[in-house]
Amino acid sequence: QDPRCVYQQMKKHFSRYTIDMVCSITGTKKEDYLAVAKAFCATGRPDKAGTVLYAMGITQSTHGTQNVRAVAMLQMLLGNIGIAGGGVNALRGESNVQGSSDYGLLFHLLPGYLKSPEFDNVDLKSYLEKWTPKTKDKQSANWWGNTPKYTVSLLKAWYGDNASAENAFCYDYLPKRSGNYSFMKLMEKMGKGELEGLVCMGQNPAVGGPDSLKTREALGKLDWLVTVDLWETETSIFWKRPGVNPKDIQTEVFMLPAASSVEKEGSISNSGRWAQWRYKAVEPLGEAKSDLWIIDKFAKSLKKAYQKGGVFPEPITKLAWNYGTHEEPDVHLVAKEINGYFTRDMTIVDKDKTLEFKKGDQVPMFKYLQDDGSTVSGCWIYCGSYTKDGNQMARRDATDLPNKLGMFPKWSWCWPVNRRIIYNRASVDLDGNPFNPKRAVIAWDALEKKWKGDVPDGPWPPMRDDKEGKYPFIMVPEGHGRLYALDMKDGPFPEHYEPIESPAKNLLSKVQSSPAVKVPANMSSDTTKYPYVGTTYRMTEHWQAGAMTRSIPWLVELVPTMFVEISETLGRAKGINNGDQVRITTERGSIQAQALVTSRLKPFDVQGKMVEQVGLPWHFGYAGLATGDSGNVLTPSVGCANTSIPEFKAFLCNIEKGGKRA
Repeated sequence: QDPRCVYQQMKKHFSRYTIDMVCSITGTKKEDYLAVAKAFCATGRPDKAGTVLYAMGITQSTHGTQNVRAVAMLQMLLGNIGIAGGGVNALRGESNVQGSSDYGLLFHLLPGYLKSPEFDNVDLKSYLEKWTPKTKDKQSANWWGNTPKYTVSLLKAWYGDNASAENAFCYDYLPKRSGNYSFMKLMEKMGKGELEGLVCMGQNPAVGGPDSLKTREALGKLDWLVTVDLWETETSIFWKRPGVNPKDIQTEVFMLPAASSVEKEGSISNSGRWAQWRYKAVEPLGEAKSDLWIIDKFAKSLKKAYQKGGVFPEPITKLAWNYGTHEEPDVHLVAKEINGYFTRDMTIVDKDKTLEFKKGDQVPMFKYLQDDGSTVSGCWIYCGSYTKDGNQMARRDATDLPNKLGMFPKWSWCWPVNRRIIYNRASVDLDGNPFNPKRAVIAWDALEKKWKGDVPDGPWPPMRDDKEGKYPFIMVPEGHGRLYALDMKDGPFPEHYEPIESPAKNLLSKVQSSPAVKVPANMSSDTTKYPYVGTTYRMTEHWQAGAMTRSIPWLVELVPTMFVEISETLGRAKGINNGDQVRITTERGSIQAQALVTSRLKPFDVQGKMVEQVGLPWHFGYAGLATGDSGNVLTPSVGCANTSIPEFKAFLCNIEKGGKRA
């Protein structure tokens, strides 16, 4: 009841979001809103479950992170976290987005979601002091308190015997981040000539990034460019794109042919965190090589070159790099290193049992990782994926648990420790009894004093035991779900802002758009010039920036050319019919496309004004069998304050019948 407590502050914050206000802002009919709200909120009962499956419509926004937070907060309030059929679940556009995130693809993270060092983390001690959370609450598991163990084990994986306590496990070799290295920021720096070279592996920024005309120009500022892909991409042939004289491009371009997914072996991780092993079905075509082969050759060549010296060669020359003696590196050696192994004989006391490990033994699970250099692990969350019993990711036993919830614990392997539903301790009461016994994820057996069902979020007893019991949210130091965020750049509670380009006024605030976002110059909310809302999306028939699917004849036959979807009312108003050539224009540029007049799109009522929407796929470009203009010529290079994901989903544009691109 304290007016300053989080719950009361949250109620006050969201009190402005009345049903009428929300429907006015979003253009949603009140009866539709109420029907959806009542249906979903009915899941806030023990015998019900509700899940939110979200994708780019939620995230590709200048407040995308807060959108996801709002959904997570709703699920916490409804009790839909840690239960079967609950959660906040991302629908990805790639089969291994989860895996790439797990292994440190994001610029601010190391593998296993460890923080990448910042400029003030001058040594290992200061790094660990900053990023290791502490708690005085004995019922908080505070699992990130193990950060030193996971960091040192990672450094040992990278630098092997060269990493010791005496040299802080080679922490000094790591680069220290001093700014934003997101995609948009890198393209901006590239355009200013601040990048010498770029390696694009399975990425096509000339089509896939926002404001892509500017990206294509920026590629010409590089000294060198390496592209790794199955076909020529727009990025790899940017130097001979339409309207450009190759003699004017000084960038040296190398294209390396890559193996497809069926031509190489390794794991992929889905959004449920299942790491599933895929075997190589056929040999790569021609000179194509696996990603692992290419990276291995990069590393070995760099190590050899830096043996001759350099400004700071040790971060390269001291790398531990031994993945077999064959031409193709042994992917199983990589997987074993990721899991982790002991660097010396070890005796570990685990509760009432003593465990003996020999040097070279695989670490069974991450609770045995150490901070003294006695363990190696390339990604701590995957510790347990490749044990003495073999490759757990390759398991294919489709036996489910007795209650048939679809967890299949012996199919593949799921991080962490094969736990199929994370935060599952939130699915039980203080005594460990499941809120819904018919769909129990875990349950405490008081007689045997252990959990049954899924692998629990820690082996401790239920919370009723105030000496040994633990709170359910083990990855935060307070042990509870956060309704109030501590580290969001745009505030502790989600707040609605209009897109940077919008035809509508923000009715909730005097601030039109997110104040935490840096806005580029080539943006405009002039609705007399750009009266329609543009949005981009993907199609079933094409894949991402299109390099793969636009080179496959039968997919090209299905969707052969760039098109734009408009409503029947907009078609009548502009005199545009199906198949007409049209020009779509924004402040960034203009493109040509064929019109697709459809009942799928309809105008919507925003603040008493009918607003038309224009829909654009972004798969097309100037390479491959099927060519056309990309929707990303039109999109703005502006993004979420927290993640820098671009605002692809809403911008202002105009559409005209006939004419060519500007």
